[in-house]
Amino acid sequence: MMKPKKSLGQHFLKSRDALRKIIQAGEISRDDVILEIGPGKGALTEQLLAFGCQVLAIEKDKELVQYLQEKFEKEIKEKRLILTQGDILKLKIENLKLKIYKLISNIPYNITGAILKKFLADEIQPERMVLLVQKEVAQRILASEGKESILSISVKAYGKPKMAGKVQRRYFSPEPKVDSAIIAITNISRKIFAPTKVGAPTGVGEERFWEIVKKGFAHKRKKLAGNLKDMVPREKLADFGNKRAEDLALDDWIFLAR
Repeated sequence: MMKPKKSLGQHFLKSRDALRKIIQAGEISRDDVILEIGPGKGALTEQLLAFGCQVLAIEKDKELVQYLQEKFEKEIKEKRLILTQGDILKLKIENLKLKIYKLISNIPYNITGAILKKFLADEIQPERMVLLVQKEVAQRILASEGKESILSISVKAYGKPKMAGKVQRRYFSPEPKVDSAIIAITNISRKIFAPTKVGAPTGVGEERFWEIVKKGFAHKRKKLAGNLKDMVPREKLADFGNKRAEDLALDDWIFLAR
C-alpha cells in the first residue's frame, strides 16, 4: 500500500469524473506525446494511455517509480510509457527530447508557480497545458475578481487560460485543506515577444516586458505612475490616470513595454 508523502506534496486523485474532465480539456489523440509530472499511483497515466498516445512520466518518488514500473510493465515494454525518476524542476526540458507535446498533470501544489514559469517561458513550449491546481490559484490566473496579478499576466503573456472544471477536496487522498480546479492553457506561444520585422508590429523585448511588469507590481497599493516613473515616459503613463498595476490588462503592459 503506497502512502502519500507530505514532504513531496502528494495528494492522489480518486475521482473518475475529475479524470474525465482533465482528459477532455487535453483534447487527446493517438498521435499526441504527453508529458505527465508526478504521476503518483498512475490514475491519470492509465486514462492517458487508453487513448493510445505516448506518455512521458516524470516521478520524483523512487518508491512510486517502482510501483509504476510494475503496474505499467506492459506499456513500458511497448514504449508507450517512458517512466523517468527525477525532479522536474532540475531537469532541462531540451534533455527530454520533446518537440510537439502537451503537458497534462496533477502537479504538487507547492511547485505550481515554478512549473508554469519553467514551461511557459521555455523555448520548447508545450502546445497545451492542463493542470490540476488549487482553486484559488486558478482564480488568480483567470483574474476572476477583475484584478490582475503577476501570476495572471505571466500566464496570459504566453497562452490563453480557462477553467475546465472544479474538484472538491474530498476527491483526494489525503484530503487537502483547499478545493482544486482544472485549468487549461491553450494557444501557447512566444508571439508577443517576437523580434521586430519589416511591416510587422513592433516586437516586445521579453526582458524589458518583465522588468516593467515586476516594477509595476512592486508596491501593489501605489499608483502606476509612482511605480514606473523611472522606466516609462510620463506621457505614456498619463493614459492610465490613477490606475494601479492590478487594473491593467495584458495589452496595457505590452503598450508600456513598447
